[in-house]
Amino acid sequence: MQFIDRAEIEVEGGKGGDGIVAFRREKYVPAGGPAGGNGGKGGSVIFVATQNLQTLLDFQYSRYFKADDGKRGGPNNCTGANGSDRIIKVPCGTVVYDLDSEEIIGDLVTPEQTLIVAAGGKGGLGNRHFLSNNNRAPEYALPGLDGEKRHLRLELKLLAEVGLIGLPNAGKSTLISAVSSARPKIADYPFTTLIPNLGVVRKPTGDGTVFADIPGLIEGAHRGIGLGHEFLRHIERTRLLIHLVSLTAEDPIADYQIIQGELAAYGRGLEKRSQILVFNKIDAVDEETIDNYQKQFAKITNSQILTISAVTGAGLTTLLTQVWQQLEQLERVEVETPSLFS
Repeated sequence: MQFIDRAEIEVEGGKGGDGIVAFRREKYVPAGGPAGGNGGKGGSVIFVATQNLQTLLDFQYSRYFKADDGKRGGPNNCTGANGSDRIIKVPCGTVVYDLDSEEIIGDLVTPEQTLIVAAGGKGGLGNRHFLSNNNRAPEYALPGLDGEKRHLRLELKLLAEVGLIGLPNAGKSTLISAVSSARPKIADYPFTTLIPNLGVVRKPTGDGTVFADIPGLIEGAHRGIGLGHEFLRHIERTRLLIHLVSLTAEDPIADYQIIQGELAAYGRGLEKRSQILVFNKIDAVDEETIDNYQKQFAKITNSQILTISAVTGAGLTTLLTQVWQQLEQLERVEVETPSLFS
């Protein structure tokens, strides 16, 4: 299935039904008063978040969505039927922007969360509403109002607690396939991963934690170079980052600094996100090389350094233990930190 994480669409609420002009016409009531009913309300366009979708692909084929119009009023003060709402399923993690104002309309995170993106128009008033002492037989009614019309941009930000970051060929896809049931495409060349991959990693308690393998970033990614900021936003929701550095790279220190620089340049607090620094591919280098890099990295970062081989599985148990511990600590801090608005 093709992964699409951005779409632009147009939505329109249904028009309200027209009010009508009618009079009470019954036997023995020759001068019946006004009895024109109101129009029904137009339907609304409503987004509903679902876990059953992981892409915005459907919006590549359908870009215009309109709810049903309300029905016109009827005689004998009957109100017209309301128009049906247009219900549209979107993946959890979808952020909705108004294209004209660039404002965020809503952020659909939890399953079954709803968002009205285009409200239906109100129904027009029938002539019975204009009865007065001065006008006992009003011969006018109001038309229904148009529904709200909007141009929207949808952006999908994956919902994952742990994000895997690093330059192309750092071994992120191999790692996520080693610790979860995810099976991303893996090969020994850069940019094998062209879309984010999600994998559920089981804790010892049996609970699942979602890991996201973010496509390889390169210098200038925050400006859209390479696979660019199209995928940087997918780590905005993560609580913990695993920064993979390949020890077989030409300059592992430069690789590390490039990614750190891109996180800072992208902003949104990514450079302050909790990280675990991991040396990968230790099976391909000797102990002396590992020791040398540990000493060099100690001069530029205070982060604890773990060593693994995603291919052989060496060090993975220690890595996951560290992940669970850090997530638990983050949860404790989040609970203990008072809200500014409480």
